[in-house]
Amino acid sequence: MMQTELNYKHLYYFWVAAKEGGMSHAAVRLGMAVQTVSAQVRLLEKSLGRSLFKPSGRGLALTEAGQVALQMAEQIFQIGGQLPLAVREAGQQTSLRLVVGISDGLSKLAVRDLLSPVLGEASLRLICHEDNFDDLLADLALHRLDVVLSDRPAPANPNLRLYSHALGATDVGWYAPPRWFEQAQADFPRSLEQVPVLLPSAQASVRGRVDHWLETHGVVPQLVGEFEDSALLATFGSGGMGVFPASERMREKLAQGYGLQWVAPCEGVQEHRYAIGTARKVQHPLVQRLLEGSSA
Repeated sequence: MMQTELNYKHLYYFWVAAKEGGMSHAAVRLGMAVQTVSAQVRLLEKSLGRSLFKPSGRGLALTEAGQVALQMAEQIFQIGGQLPLAVREAGQQTSLRLVVGISDGLSKLAVRDLLSPVLGEASLRLICHEDNFDDLLADLALHRLDVVLSDRPAPANPNLRLYSHALGATDVGWYAPPRWFEQAQADFPRSLEQVPVLLPSAQASVRGRVDHWLETHGVVPQLVGEFEDSALLATFGSGGMGVFPASERMREKLAQGYGLQWVAPCEGVQEHRYAIGTARKVQHPLVQRLLEGSSA
């Protein structure tokens, strides 16, 4: 007996529901009634002859059949998302498009450094989006991004098959504008109680490690500012507002571009960097190059 032809609209609603963790969240993302989404998913289940969701607590979880369907849907809609661009660029000069999500907790001073392995590509078309970590992961799962650069790995989530690739770590040091350099260097780190201090906001994963370092040394800093953006932090620091921690790898850039002086190491504290993708085996050639460049 011939099987019913697959309805891709029904499959799309199922895919969004699986990604969002339930019908109600999918309805919000799709701008539709919950009943409409549920009905479309039930039609898909009927055509496939298998239940794709099962009750789990107050919500839903994927059945084994649902997990298989999600894996296939991932591939289908990833290819579908690439179709419009491929058609538009057909017959035009070949270009390599890389859409990067940049987490708000990642040091912006490090972004160009992380992307340097691909910046020499003559046909590169680079598109960067900055957003909060969770929203970027959602966009990545929906294949709106090729990769997310972050200061933390993706959390374990069976409904979001994301893979974190370590791009290495860099030591952190303390930097000061000329106005505060001598006072900060004298009797360090106790001096951090005598000079104004700037810190990354709690959005950055390194903040917790810096706080722990301060507690370990028994230092209660004279905190005068917190910044989500590392470039903004460096800008205010260079203007004389205070002393702050930043990547040792950025020492030359901070000295030449911002007139800042290295004070001392923040021993034991590192900034970690990750590239997060939707597949364990990376297919995008430029993302492959990013990973290879980080291990070179």
